[in-house]
Amino acid sequence: LPHRPFPVEPPLFFGRLFSSASAPSNVVLLRSGDQVTAALKKANHDKLRAIFYFTAAWCGPCTAIAPVIEELSHKFPNVTTYKIDVDQEGLGSLLGNLQIYSVPTFHFFHNGEKATEIVGADVEQLDTMENLYKVSREKYCLNHHQIRT
Repeated sequence: LPHRPFPVEPPLFFGRLFSSASAPSNVVLLRSGDQVTAALKKANHDKLRAIFYFTAAWCGPCTAIAPVIEELSHKFPNVTTYKIDVDQEGLGSLLGNLQIYSVPTFHFFHNGEKATEIVGADVEQLDTMENLYKVSREKYCLNHHQIRT
């Protein structure tokens, strides 16, 4: 049998598939309903700053906005973006409970609560991220002795 570096269902930390050599990415690919549920619980319980990015491989607007999301993940290293492909098996009822009816859809969490939602690939609406996470980013930079513009 060929050697597998991780089990069929990789844990959350193995989902960081979008890292570049220049800077770390905080985009985590969630591959199951259990992982989505665990990430939502973690965001709530740990009062995390997070984005849940619901997408699909066949979605043109999702593909178009993906580089913007990647760029924002570098700009806001203290905010984790969870990427969920809505066509994965076993997500139907969970997506219904979260009221995900179209893609792309973004759920923004701040201090453990869903702060806002964006439906569609309108880059200008992603200014929400700038406004919502600006203070968090400034604190991160001060704590890590980095100067960011």
